[in-house]
Amino acid sequence: MSVDVLVAGGGGFIGGHLVGDLLRQGLTVRSVDVKPKDQWHQLHHDADNRVADLSLLEEAMAATEGARAVYMLAADMGGMGFIENNKAACMLTVLTSTHMLQAARKHEVERYFYSSSACVYAAGKQTDPHVTALTEADAYPAMPEDGYGWEKLFTERMCRHCAEDFGLATRVARYHNVYGPHGTWDGGREKAPAAVCRKVATAAITGEHEIEIWGDGEQTRSFMYIDDCVQGSQMILHGDAGEPVNLGSDELVTINQLVDLAEEIGGITCRRHHRLDAPQGVRGRNSDNTRIKATYGWAPSVSLADGLSETYVWVYDQVKRAIG
Repeated sequence: MSVDVLVAGGGGFIGGHLVGDLLRQGLTVRSVDVKPKDQWHQLHHDADNRVADLSLLEEAMAATEGARAVYMLAADMGGMGFIENNKAACMLTVLTSTHMLQAARKHEVERYFYSSSACVYAAGKQTDPHVTALTEADAYPAMPEDGYGWEKLFTERMCRHCAEDFGLATRVARYHNVYGPHGTWDGGREKAPAAVCRKVATAAITGEHEIEIWGDGEQTRSFMYIDDCVQGSQMILHGDAGEPVNLGSDELVTINQLVDLAEEIGGITCRRHHRLDAPQGVRGRNSDNTRIKATYGWAPSVSLADGLSETYVWVYDQVKRAIG
């Protein structure tokens, strides 16, 4: 069976949104994920939904057969708490990354998109909360996030060399902290926006207005809303930029400011307990969007206030349902 698009990792947060958008455009989509279907973030019944372990070469080959284009989103990952404590698991994603490139070459895929990460950037350039926004060149000399970042940077190089040696049209986007509804919001793999929304929503529902914040809250990040991520990913897949491109918001905030905003949305104020021994990642990280603006005349534009409002409403409903 031939399809317009294969989304590897289609049962994940970003994958679920991407599959839905591609289907709305009238494209035929194969969505593949290692998780049982009842654990997928979104299950779109108009897609060819398959459960497969893409770290196995034969399953990667079977999933890719007949696909004109591939979005390779599949990875074993989560928020900072997960990637700092599961470095081997994150690096073993290299099996999936390698086998999907082999399968794409074998089946003569026309376009191949790889979702890399801002975690590829050198740690020495991210030690100050007042960080200078990271340009694509800042990935070298290489010293990425241990584990997860090394796997992402290595796979970027594989994409480059598969393009050079085999003529496979690869495109690489470096995602910066994607968030939104229908994402992981508890269990240890959630990222900061969802975790903060969960904590504030729980405080609002229970009336216990106290929350824990990892670190002193002065570490800085930018956060990209899922709609921008989905649009930008498709634009990069179809574009002509062979080099990696930042795909992220350049709206820099501290974690304390992120909490301020969630509290404002939730209509409460909480007493904050800062856990200084918790995983925090780099001190500051922001996306320099010069290349994406110059290449495509576009950059992510959904404000954190607007995106977090949508996310909070969804997370609040999940918390309410869980608490009962």
